[in-house]
Amino acid sequence: MEDTEICEAFGRHVHWGYWDREPEQAPTSAEFARAAERLSREVWEAAAIRDGDRVVDVGCGFGGTLASIGAQRSGVSLTGVNIDHRQLTRAARLTKTTRAGNTLAWLCADACALPLADAVCDVVLAVECIFHFPDRRRFFAEAWRVLKPGGRLALSDFVPVRVLLPATAAAGLWPGSRGFYGKVDMRCTARRYAKLAAEAGFVPSFDRDITRHTLPTYPFLRRLSPRLGNLRLSATMETLFAELASRLGLLRYRILAFRKPGD
Repeated sequence: MEDTEICEAFGRHVHWGYWDREPEQAPTSAEFARAAERLSREVWEAAAIRDGDRVVDVGCGFGGTLASIGAQRSGVSLTGVNIDHRQLTRAARLTKTTRAGNTLAWLCADACALPLADAVCDVVLAVECIFHFPDRRRFFAEAWRVLKPGGRLALSDFVPVRVLLPATAAAGLWPGSRGFYGKVDMRCTARRYAKLAAEAGFVPSFDRDITRHTLPTYPFLRRLSPRLGNLRLSATMETLFAELASRLGLLRYRILAFRKPGD
């Protein structure tokens, strides 16, 4: 039987939330769902998506980001990419695009090997998922390949300062890599992102630190932890690490956007 509170919180989005200010109490599931929707919108707005754009959302989860775009833009071609076919099945069942002329499609594929032709899309998104990809450099190269000249890449990620790198490297080893969040690579610093973008040929266009806006996510996750059964300890310890590092300014939640030069 599905947990109704967890379903309400994560029915559309499987990522952190965004709040204008930190509430005094842990958010409810409904409040968290609205905050997750807001975070998704913050990312896709950083990509300056316009009517008529072709958008590819990699690591699309349950399709919430595409649904958000489809409700606000017209004539857009929306494609969700995920390596987990089960998430795509749920996304296809739940996601609707309500504006005239919008189309919606799903691809089960690796974000680092996209089954798309060269220069076919205007925007590539990666909302809080790039740390699961096997190689960020390969993903940047793929995003460059499939984007048209003038196309945009926008993503959100947990970006560490250098002093935190030994701890983030240790956290990615077994048994941590078999924990609640699975295999996660949070070793990509701001300098490393700048280098990856430059190597691929991208020009930076947007960089916003929204760490303080995401902090209410942590008390909400703590409130849910008793419902997680065998994964409770793993979820608690991994989330506590991320929260402490974030509150100490060592792990920054950032929205980054890049542009492929051209028309």
